Amino acid sequence: MGLRADHVAGAAFVIFGVLIIALSGDLPFGNLAMPGAGFLPVLIATLLILFGLTLFACAGEGPLFTSISWQDGKHAVPVILITAVAIILYERLGFIATMLLMMLGLLVAVERRGILPAAIFSIGVILVTYGAFEYVLKTPLVEGPFGF
Repeated sequence: MGLRADHVAGAAFVIFGVLIIALSGDLPFGNLAMPGAGFLPVLIATLLILFGLTLFACAGEGPLFTSISWQDGKHAVPVILITAVAIILYERLGFIATMLLMMLGLLVAVERRGILPAAIFSIGVILVTYGAFEYVLKTPLVEGPFGF
């Protein structure tokens, strides 16, 4: 029995879940009646670990890891890089500016869409998301140097 793709994916989920639990240790956990800020990350990370272990245990049915085609790497690398840049810029530029730049970068540079349709779509998604968080959920988003 060789190394299968599901072995690698399951192990990655377990490692990621353990990392999330380790990093969220500073947040107050609370209890079921009054959950703290660390409750949801730990809950999701625990589920991630359980599903990763399940995937690892049932990996005998998946394809061999060596048989995976890595042709999508040309598409995945720019997505990862643009997302990493957006993470770095988020607190400096704020939600609206960062998400606009990220969505335009993904749609125009990676997906090869036209600039005008990409801009209209990006602005629409960002305004709906901003409105949902700010006004419906009453959760303030990071403001940039421009005041929004």
